This record gives sequence, C-alpha cells and structure tokens, in this order.
Amino acid sequence: MGPISSRLIAMESKRSWAAILTLAVIAIFVVPILNLAVPEGSLFHIPTFWVTTLGKYLAFAILALSLDLIWGYAGILSLGHGAFFGLGGYAMGMYMMRQVGERGVYGNPDLPDFMVFLNWDSVPWYWLGFDQFWFAAVMVLAVPGALGFVFGWLAFRSRITGVYFSIISQAMVYAFMLAFFRNEMGFGGNNGLTDFKDILGFELSRETTKVGLYVATAVSLLIVYFICRAVVSSKLGRLLIAVRDAENRVRFLGYSVTNAKLFVFTLSAMLAGLAGALYVPQVGIINPGEFAPAKSIEMAIWVAVGGRGTLFGAIIGAFAVNGTRTYFTAAAPEVWLFFLGTLFILVTLVMPNGIVGVYKSLRSGELFDAIRRRLRRVDA
Repeated sequence: MGPISSRLIAMESKRSWAAILTLAVIAIFVVPILNLAVPEGSLFHIPTFWVTTLGKYLAFAILALSLDLIWGYAGILSLGHGAFFGLGGYAMGMYMMRQVGERGVYGNPDLPDFMVFLNWDSVPWYWLGFDQFWFAAVMVLAVPGALGFVFGWLAFRSRITGVYFSIISQAMVYAFMLAFFRNEMGFGGNNGLTDFKDILGFELSRETTKVGLYVATAVSLLIVYFICRAVVSSKLGRLLIAVRDAENRVRFLGYSVTNAKLFVFTLSAMLAGLAGALYVPQVGIINPGEFAPAKSIEMAIWVAVGGRGTLFGAIIGAFAVNGTRTYFTAAAPEVWLFFLGTLFILVTLVMPNGIVGVYKSLRSGELFDAIRRRLRRVDA
C-alpha cells in the first residue's frame, strides 16, 4: 500500500468510510439499476425524472464542496462562485452546440441557430476548438481556473479579505451576468445556449444517456470529495485553517499567506467549473441567469445549512436546500424565498455549525448540556 493510499485511509474513521462507501454504492450502482432494470410499474422503480434531478443535486454538491473548501477552511467567503460555475457550464454548452450542426432549426452545419438568426457570418475565434470534446473538457477547468487565479492574485496580493472580498466577488459575477446578456458577446444573449442534441455521440433524449450523465456526476463528486479531503488533511490544509483563524499571525511567522489562499481559490474555481459542466447536459440549457448574484448567495446558504468546514456537510446542505426548493417551487412557489431567508437566519442564530454540527453535538451530548445550562439560567 502506497503513501497516498495510506493517507486516504487515515483521513476518515471507520464509521465515516462505511457511510461514504454505502452512499457511493447506492448512488453509482443502485439508483441506475432501479431506473433501467426495474419495470416502471414496480414500487422500486426510480423514474428518469428523479435520476436527472438527483444528477443536478450531485452537481450542486460538487459546487458546494468547492465553496466549503475556501470558506470553511480558509475563511474566504466568495459570493461570486456562480461565475466559475457558469463559465464551466458555457464551455460544455459551446461544445454541445457545435455538435448540433445541420440538425438545428436553420440547418447550418457550422453556425449555431442563434448566430444564424443574428446574421453572423462565422463563429467567433473563441468558439474555435469547441467542436472537440477534449478541448472543451480542458476549457471547463482552464477558463474558471484562469479567472480564479487572476481575480485571487489581485485580491489577495492587495490583502482584501472579509466582507470586502465578498462584495467584490459579487460585483464580478454581476458583471459577467450583464456581459453575457448582450447578443454581441456571442453566447446566445438572454436565451443562452440550448436545444442540445447529443454528447460524445450519445443522444441526450435517451434514458441511458441521462443515467450515464448521472453516474458520471456521482463518480466526479466522489473524486472531488477525496481531492478536497486530501487538501484539508495535508500541511497546506492546516496552514489554511491557521490563516482562517489568525491570518496576521501566520503572516508574521513567515508563511506565504497569499500563495496558500491563491492555490486553494484557484482549485475551488476549477471544481466549480466542473460542476457547471456536469450540470448543463442534464438540464439542457445554460443562460446568463446562472450568473445571478442571488444564486451565488444561495450557494453559501447550502454550505451554512450543512455545516461549513466539514466537506460532508456541504454535500448534505446542497441536497437538503435544493430538495426543499424542489418541493416548495411545486407546492407553494411564492413561499420559497421567504422560507430560504428564514432558514438562513435560523441556521445563523440557532445552528451556527449546521446540520453536521447538530449531529456531532447530539452524539457527544453537548447539545443537551447546553440546553440544561440555558434552562438553569432561565430558572435563576
């Protein structure tokens, strides 16, 4: 057994390993079997709609992990992570648009439908290469990573931290939203990119393709989780926690705080881009709405609800909040935003460590001790 394997095994307790492996088997094997092999009339059959919905949640979980990596362990609250998510999604969308060819509404083999409608003569230079999957896959990571590196270098070099960093990151994602709404940018304007036909030659309308995208997302989430766990369990991870708790002291000790924060922020941006690329084929559209500042704020709520600084809590929060969103937007859509705001306030005041924090407190008995102490104060 090599040093990397030993480190991975040492990362988790036996109970955590059992939970991770059980969930991985259910997500990667059980769910596809219940969808493809079990008859539709059976009680155990999982409809394709729910497989696709779970695939979206898995992509959101990767996005939540990317944010928890910088917020929970380095104290960097980014309210602009939607920019990296959107850029990764657009990179994958551009590849799938180039695959449409003559099957589009206007039958142009070279130009996407929206370019034909806008009387473009040829694809812009920044669309070149996106007819190849390998190029699009590289851009899914490289473009968000480059943006994260440049933005982070400018911010961290200037020692911009705290709420000021959150504000300028939100300004960044808002600028992207305004830019991508413009038709002359060449990304479909308000409508974005849609009407995809296939990916890697597999028709997106086929159930097997949808299940394949779901499995790819589940496997990616597992890999991303271990990447994040490896980072936070390393010496760099301990340095990031020290930066989060006392940045000036770490700087006075001679450590390069800028380099540490820049590395983890760039990695986080790349992971967010991957989440966007996995999300788009499953929903069939990418538009400037993904850059909306409110969506980036909602990402922070996922992490806060699950429990920041835990990684696994980010996954739980992404599933919990988006599952609740799916219910409310169908049952009572006008209530959803009020519920989300109330949830964030309650988590901040009552559950500062999120769902994972409550679970740990219940296991250790700390929660009941705290309740008893508070009741004694009330009686006194």
